[in-house]
Amino acid sequence: MQDNYISEEMVQKTVAFHGHMCPGLAIGIRAAEVALRDIGPHAHDEEVVAVVETDMCGVDAIQSLTGCTFGKGNLIHLDYGKNAFTFYRRSDGKGIRLVTRLEAFAEPDPEWEALRERLGDADLTPEERKRFWELHAARSRQILDIPLNELFDLKEPEGNIPSHARVMDSVTCEGCSEQVMETRTRRFEGKTLCIPCFHQLEQR
Repeated sequence: MQDNYISEEMVQKTVAFHGHMCPGLAIGIRAAEVALRDIGPHAHDEEVVAVVETDMCGVDAIQSLTGCTFGKGNLIHLDYGKNAFTFYRRSDGKGIRLVTRLEAFAEPDPEWEALRERLGDADLTPEERKRFWELHAARSRQILDIPLNELFDLKEPEGNIPSHARVMDSVTCEGCSEQVMETRTRRFEGKTLCIPCFHQLEQR
């Protein structure tokens, strides 16, 4: 790690939260490092907002280290499949968007790639599994050690700061009788439906 915004103890707590260290988690740790440096400290409320454009492992690091969570409504997922992370500070509107740079990574290790392809295979030996995780840890450490300006492109955010989380009314789905947030309902054949019931009727 380059600065003192994230200690080794915080890294280990993040690894425990996620379950293991991996390159994806390492990217999230470094993104959180930029957020803590440029936007501010751990978000106990909605003062800091994170918008993530991926559902990869790094999102766990952002939740653990910045305090932006789905439950508080200040972690927003956009399903774009990009290693891109935007952080906002509500008090003054400051925001930054981080995009992982492809050239930041060394050429893939053929041994690591081959073992990763076979990771789910029953015939992978204990020695091969051990070797894979050794190489995996080395790639993760590379990401933790690389200068931040080589790992990310820093850009202006796209769009406005997301609005505060709102508590929405619930209604009863006329298909399954379960409660559903009013803003997530669909109308079909004169009925108010939850999304799964809507899809079932639509596909008949």
